[in-house]
Amino acid sequence: MERRTIGATALEVGAIGLGCMPMHWAYTASQQSGEGALRTVHAALDAGVSLLDTADMYGPFTNELLVGRVLRERRSEAFVSTKCGLLVGEQHIVANGRPGYVKRACDASLRRLQTDVIDLYQLHRPDPEVPVEETWGAMAELVSAGKVRALGWCAIGARTRRRSRAGLYDATVRQLERVQQVFPVSCVQAELSVWSREALDALVPWCASRGVGVLAAMPLGNGFLSGTLTPGQGFEPEDIRARHPRFTAEMMAANQPIVAGLRRVADRHDASAAQVALAWVLAQGRHVVPVPGTKKARWAVHNAAAAELRLTGEDFAELAALPRALGSWY
Repeated sequence: MERRTIGATALEVGAIGLGCMPMHWAYTASQQSGEGALRTVHAALDAGVSLLDTADMYGPFTNELLVGRVLRERRSEAFVSTKCGLLVGEQHIVANGRPGYVKRACDASLRRLQTDVIDLYQLHRPDPEVPVEETWGAMAELVSAGKVRALGWCAIGARTRRRSRAGLYDATVRQLERVQQVFPVSCVQAELSVWSREALDALVPWCASRGVGVLAAMPLGNGFLSGTLTPGQGFEPEDIRARHPRFTAEMMAANQPIVAGLRRVADRHDASAAQVALAWVLAQGRHVVPVPGTKKARWAVHNAAAAELRLTGEDFAELAALPRALGSWY
């Protein structure tokens, strides 16, 4: 598989990563299986995927424990990315960016992951009660201590902070400019897909101009762009799509032309809609690495094969002409 560099570091990963979140968090709990998830991570590594993306809040904690079971056997094959800064309660999630907590969280993640060093340590969300420079400074100390190799910023929550007439990631870019003065940002994780292109306006170019990598989260649109979901199928109560404006029966039906467009392109390449969606993300820059999530080994292998798909000018023109997604978050 093609290799890509995370930011200005010497750290390389496969062109496509594996998002481990669905294995223990946010999606169809009835289909979550510990042993099945283990097989999925192993299958991804066998297919050339190296970046494994997790977080301490997924589970919470159980997702890191799962990845740790794999790392115990195959640490040299994996690039480990995890996150800190969010605490999960009974009915809520709160940010904690206090320096002491960040350092304790890192030590706990190292134990669960069964490794001596985390390749990429990301701030899941900034704490509004703590100056972001203080949080980032504590994370930088982890690099100095040899516990972490590089630092990343998770911008997936930017949609909740958008102000009227402001760019979706304007506030994120301002925060990145601030922490960049404390310690280099190696990577930014943000939503990027055929039906969520907002990061291309400012965030992806900002990263490109500074040698910062981009982890494209939800590159398959929470599964919709794979074409495997049926309008009106319903979701389990804890599934995030049960509350997602784009996953009502009406909006899923209305957005089918996007999937149809992906399938038309896929037919020209003997590929799938999901593979075309991932190839489109890969084409947004050499610094971009899509991180599709899955619980199943066959989909991890299938997604990894998208790294070999080369879209044509005709393909890009057709994908650029797809209608905007309805039921937007924004």
